[in-house]
Amino acid sequence: MNILKHIIGFLIIVSFTPNNKNIQVKKQKPTVKNVIISPILQKDFIGFKEALAYNESRGFYHIKNKFGYLGKYQFGRITLKQFNIKDTKAFLKNPKLQEEIFEELCKLNKWILRKEIEKYSGQEINGVEITESGILAAAHLVGAKNVKRYLKSDGKIKINDGFGTTIYSYLKKFKGYDLSYIQADRTAILG
Repeated sequence: MNILKHIIGFLIIVSFTPNNKNIQVKKQKPTVKNVIISPILQKDFIGFKEALAYNESRGFYHIKNKFGYLGKYQFGRITLKQFNIKDTKAFLKNPKLQEEIFEELCKLNKWILRKEIEKYSGQEINGVEITESGILAAAHLVGAKNVKRYLKSDGKIKINDGFGTTIYSYLKKFKGYDLSYIQADRTAILG
């Protein structure tokens, strides 16, 4: 929660800073009043989900993109249906529910991709070390079936989302997080 407060504080400062071309910068010694603390994320599940959320929506719960993906983690309507979410307006206003669904989706994807995680972790595809966290991030991007196709092709087929973000980029960006906290669960569906 502290990380989120720092991110929000930073965004507020940036949002309300005037866009003036004649800005004068004075050197100051750091004091408690003029130091901006940048959050440093650990390579654990919390770090993973916050980094992924920042990449998806800049961490905002109320966001809906031009393709209709919703919330902090940019869930699609099909995913939300799996979790019996019908009221998308209420969903956007419920951070706790968004966090629960993200965790449950990670558990489900970890179960669906358990054989691929076992087989490909530690291997290199297109110069990127394959890790469990990279695989789960890629599954969040384009779905578990597409991750299976990509891995089985040894990275030869190119798969991306509507914005052009590739599986390769998520495998690379989100590799190396410790997701042992997440237990594979084929029944991980709320409702």
